[in-house]
Amino acid sequence: MKLAREEFEAIVRRVLRQIPEEFQPFLKEVSVVVQNRATKKLLKELDFPADEDLLGLFDGTPRTERSVTESIHYPDTIFVYQQPLEEMCESLEELEEEIEITVVHELAHYMGIEEDRLEELGYD
Repeated sequence: MKLAREEFEAIVRRVLRQIPEEFQPFLKEVSVVVQNRATKKLLKELDFPADEDLLGLFDGTPRTERSVTESIHYPDTIFVYQQPLEEMCESLEELEEEIEITVVHELAHYMGIEEDRLEELGYD
């Protein structure tokens, strides 16, 4: 599957509106940015396995680790990587589902939600 960036971004915006209500307030606190794919430099910095694709990434400080005395220098960001998501999906429905899983997973990092809770919610 290969979409134009504008079409992919429109799907991401639609998916963001459909994410469960309990996550919506937190979505307003982060930026969601679409990029083609993670750079090799970033993957190396993250020690990410070379044989796996990174679908998304949270860049920022989780809410649970913030200090009231610490100032925020830039907005926390969730990156959604278009090409790996397109490569793994065979239909628009599957793509929407994978985008939702990716965004919620990265948003959970921001919120301080553990992997076990994500699995309970069906986002594993």
